[in-house]
Amino acid sequence: MRSFYKIFLGLMLATQLSLIHAQDVPKWEAGIGMSTLHLPDYRGSNETHSYVLPIPYFVYRGDKIKVDRQGIRGELFNTDFIQLDISAGASVPVNSDKNLARAGMPNLDGTAELGPSLEITLARSRDRRTKLDLRIPVRMAFTLGPEKFGQNIGLVATPHLNLDVKDIAGMSGWNLGVLGGLSYGSARNHGYFYNIAREYASASRPAYTARGGYGGNQLILALSKRFNQYWLGAFLRADSLKGAVFENSPLIKTKKYVTAGIGFSWIFKQSEQSVQIDD
Repeated sequence: MRSFYKIFLGLMLATQLSLIHAQDVPKWEAGIGMSTLHLPDYRGSNETHSYVLPIPYFVYRGDKIKVDRQGIRGELFNTDFIQLDISAGASVPVNSDKNLARAGMPNLDGTAELGPSLEITLARSRDRRTKLDLRIPVRMAFTLGPEKFGQNIGLVATPHLNLDVKDIAGMSGWNLGVLGGLSYGSARNHGYFYNIAREYASASRPAYTARGGYGGNQLILALSKRFNQYWLGAFLRADSLKGAVFENSPLIKTKKYVTAGIGFSWIFKQSEQSVQIDD
């Protein structure tokens, strides 16, 4: 299961690029918008829900802390080719009463993830409009439920290649992001989503204990454009759980699926102070 925040703001919008010349931009910008998303209840579920959600648009370009379309990042180390950030993610809760595979089981709380991300630039065009990165985020996950707030549910690692292309096909301002990568998780993390305790087992849903290790792969295509006071973006994501260490869990009902979303934001406020960035 992935949250609208991690998918929509993190993966869908991985389209920021560096231009050849530095430019002055507001230190922060604020806005509001709407998004429409169609997602499975969790990775491997064959039951889906559509969400129409308000989405905040907030960009902060500080020296060490940055908030933008790639999420919340704390810059720990940065050179022209290697960067170490703090990355964050989240997931939405699942009501087991509304999911046939989990009927009678405890609900899944929403979760948050926090940890470092190593980003290595592998290739970049001379005009800096195209860039290929290797990104290796490793995060600790914990629950956000009212009864078990802050419960540690293990580690997640999602190494991936990220390709950014600015002004795709000669269309000024349109940015393309392509992400392909693998997912790994600890036994505790996989168990949170896919374990079946004996008291919830049945003839059609036997007890199951997940192992740590490989958790599947994904491919994401994202397209976005920033207008003067507006932002528009969309994404398409393909997930495969074939070969995942938990693929035999009775809670896995499909090993391949596609998710999608589209969003629109109006930027209504920005700081008077400007900063210079290579963006």
